[in-house]
Amino acid sequence: MRTVIFMFGLAALAYAGLAISVWFFQSRFIYFPDEPSRRLDATPNDAGLTYSEVQFKTNDGVLLHGWFVPNRDGPVLLYFHGNAGNISHRLETIHLFHQLGLNVFIIDYRGYGHSEGKPSEQGSYRDALAAWNYLTQDQGIDPQRIVIFGRSLGGAIAAWLAVEVSPQALILESTFSSVRDMARIAFPYLPAGLARIQYDTVSRIASITCPILLMHSPQDEIIPFELSQKLLAAAPGQTTFFSLQGGHNDAHVVSGAAYASALSHFIEQTR
Repeated sequence: MRTVIFMFGLAALAYAGLAISVWFFQSRFIYFPDEPSRRLDATPNDAGLTYSEVQFKTNDGVLLHGWFVPNRDGPVLLYFHGNAGNISHRLETIHLFHQLGLNVFIIDYRGYGHSEGKPSEQGSYRDALAAWNYLTQDQGIDPQRIVIFGRSLGGAIAAWLAVEVSPQALILESTFSSVRDMARIAFPYLPAGLARIQYDTVSRIASITCPILLMHSPQDEIIPFELSQKLLAAAPGQTTFFSLQGGHNDAHVVSGAAYASALSHFIEQTR
């Protein structure tokens, strides 16, 4: 009996320890900026594209870094990437967007790449708004020429921004409904309420007034397909869904021409 009680006590301590770790260190489960070097491995020049280095500040004084890749008079795609790496790891997608006739403005969140600061949920929202203000206020670009694009974690950030501003359109690729929903799947034995970082896209998507394109692959091994379906169910009427093929990090590659065609058709329809 004492052995049973002892083992139960150890299990309870281990459970409590895990719960405490998740509560206090959950940012380490979400943000992977490739520290400590945070170097940029390449530039758009390496993909044969001209570009401008951009630096701008958030409303709380953090200096951010990004690239603007021009492309004639097409729409401007404001690109929010996923939770790992930095803008230099997105050259393949930047090149594809350029081929579609889009200007591309991609930024690194605070704590990523050459951007200052430390990642946080509220910080990422400030970063998104600062990028929007750079385009619309500093560069004088018409908001109705800006398409907001977010992949994975970037989709949650993009959706938040689309509630706050009035873009031409919003594209969410391989995006989860909320961190709590992800926590229920990743840690089913822990209370979802431990998720202090929320990125609760499903609660705000109905407030978005611009056209929305949702893209996700049933083969996604990181963010379950069912979470995009939850977003779709909560989304307003002017929402289109396109099913991708392939895994979380290569669905845009595996889907090939169909992916490019879906993007082009949607953006053209919203102009």
